Amino acid sequence: MTEGRLAGRVALVTGGGSGIGRAVVDRYVAEGARVGVLERDAERAAALVRDHGDRVAVEVGDVRTPAAHTASVARTLDVHGRLDVYVGNAGVYDYSARFEDLDADRLTAGFAELFETNVLGYLLGVRAALPALRHSGGTVILTVSSSGLYAGGGGALYVASKHAVVGLIRQLAHELAPDVRVNGVAPGATRTALGGLSALGTATRRLEPGGLARHIPLGFVSDPADHAGLYTLLADPRDSRFMTGAVLPSDGGLEVRGTRPRPMTAAEQQIPGSTRPGTQKGGAL
Repeated sequence: MTEGRLAGRVALVTGGGSGIGRAVVDRYVAEGARVGVLERDAERAAALVRDHGDRVAVEVGDVRTPAAHTASVARTLDVHGRLDVYVGNAGVYDYSARFEDLDADRLTAGFAELFETNVLGYLLGVRAALPALRHSGGTVILTVSSSGLYAGGGGALYVASKHAVVGLIRQLAHELAPDVRVNGVAPGATRTALGGLSALGTATRRLEPGGLARHIPLGFVSDPADHAGLYTLLADPRDSRFMTGAVLPSDGGLEVRGTRPRPMTAAEQQIPGSTRPGTQKGGAL
């Protein structure tokens, strides 16, 4: 394999079997890294081994369980010998569930399921990886979302969880400096297999971006691979050694979109539901 930017480095990625996590694993391997993966779905885990062979060390487990993180870190160290980069990425979505539509029981159950995955899963993962990262002078990268920076890309539960991740990045960057750098990537409007919540009856639902592109200045919904380069940048100390506590947006220009959507293209005019700005709920931002 041709040496890449991450040759000799070892990363661990949670939720690395699909979506942005899989794109990061693929890019890291292409850049010369060896990768540990914590993945809940056994079929996706098997696909990683089939596609990347001994470049990956996959542990099947749920990020809400402390033992899964302990096992994943141990397997990565056993197979690859070190750990330089920890990527917390596994997450779930609330499919823009309206706050007023959730009674107290559903709100409580949905909060527990979503925050245990999107926030506690990161906390448990970083805690398990921390001794190895201190030893290597490594780095933590957490997947945020444009919903960690803006409202409207999900419901109250999801948006609150992603704002919590931004706070987590900043606090961990503060506490772990100077030994370990902590940064984040905030993708928006991405075609992924991001699942919903059992508590809200959306566990098997998948994102359908639909006409969301109209509200993005760059004019298209991204693919997972469109974000992978930022994870590579943050994993390479030659390019990011003076960065910690930063969240890098990768959202098609949401910050500059203003209040008026750009004109529809001819192709977008053929998409059902694209004629009413502000009504799309099919893509996470």
